[in-house]
Amino acid sequence: MKHIVSQNWLFEHGTAENIVIADCRFLLGHGNESAGREAYAADHIPGAVYFDLEQDLSAAKSEHGGRHPLPDVEALARKLGSAGISNNSTVIAYDDQGGAMASRFWWLLQYLGHKQVYVLDGVYSQWKAAGYPVTDEPPVVHEAVFEPNPQPSMLVSMEDVKSRIGRPGTVLIDSREERRYEGLEEAIDPVAGHIPSARNRFWKDSLNEQGSWRDAEEQQRRFADLQSADEIIVYCGSGVTACPNVIALQEAGFQNVRLYSGSWSDWVSYKDNPVATGKE
Repeated sequence: MKHIVSQNWLFEHGTAENIVIADCRFLLGHGNESAGREAYAADHIPGAVYFDLEQDLSAAKSEHGGRHPLPDVEALARKLGSAGISNNSTVIAYDDQGGAMASRFWWLLQYLGHKQVYVLDGVYSQWKAAGYPVTDEPPVVHEAVFEPNPQPSMLVSMEDVKSRIGRPGTVLIDSREERRYEGLEEAIDPVAGHIPSARNRFWKDSLNEQGSWRDAEEQQRRFADLQSADEIIVYCGSGVTACPNVIALQEAGFQNVRLYSGSWSDWVSYKDNPVATGKE
């Protein structure tokens, strides 16, 4: 796989000088914003540095931009450097929620122009259960300089999405659970439903029953109906769980994949935006 590394690979290579391991654990939607940091303090993969979804990988919320706006590029670059990540580092990210937070970290580094970033196959609990080493020792960090090179073509704005609804060749992918997509329930955002014309591909279907990432052939089957698309725009609730689908689409061979980072929580912050319910 292009963007995924196995736990055994990390066990064998994780202590190499150019590798930095990023612990991205965060309990999304559980109300305990410090749970990931507390879990990291209790134990983590040896050498791992911690990145917090809301403190490090998102900007502060405002009227628009969704629940997890993209962080300031320079601020994130400084954080990466202080964690020992340079432009020459190979970075492996993991979490304990199916790879969602690690995928957000992966996407952000890709957006900053850093290609040598991967997501660990399987979550931290599986690493620990398999008997791989863990520690509560803080890592020894050698500060580095990270020079960002943003890739704006990876992103679309709310206005971009609005102008593309129903446009031939553009496919919108909603990564949320089916009931949220259909508007049958919505416990997080103020409006239920989805962006008109969007197709539902639940992000967790990027993984198999064991919680490992599906291979390229399986991902190709998931997205077989998108082969003729000129452009694929992926969104979720706040721009986090869309990122596993971005990885899955790239694993399937799609190159024309873009993220609507504000996602549904940004879309419904504009009162006049159209909302659809039911299946498409």
